[in-house]
Amino acid sequence: MDFDWNNPPFEMDSSLTQREIEESFEDSFAIRLLPDSSRFSVQARFFNLGMSSGGIGVFSVYRTNGKLIRVMLARVFEPEERFFYQRKMDQTLNA
Repeated sequence: MDFDWNNPPFEMDSSLTQREIEESFEDSFAIRLLPDSSRFSVQARFFNLGMSSGGIGVFSVYRTNGKLIRVMLARVFEPEERFFYQRKMDQTLNA
């Protein structure tokens, strides 16, 4: 999968690198969600919760055309997101 990093619509701060964001999409336990809010209905946007290879939890909002991913926002997991990710991973491993 390829990423569009031309003029990202958010500030890349020192908490995450582009590589860590990309790695979170490659996580085999990554959770991808389509929000049900009308706020996101104009242009389909998705959520990704995944871990980088260094163990950093990354929450991303992105668009895709099936070939190219455009990250709209990325940040480190909040505690609730880490709990949700861990619970889903445990459910998958114990299934």
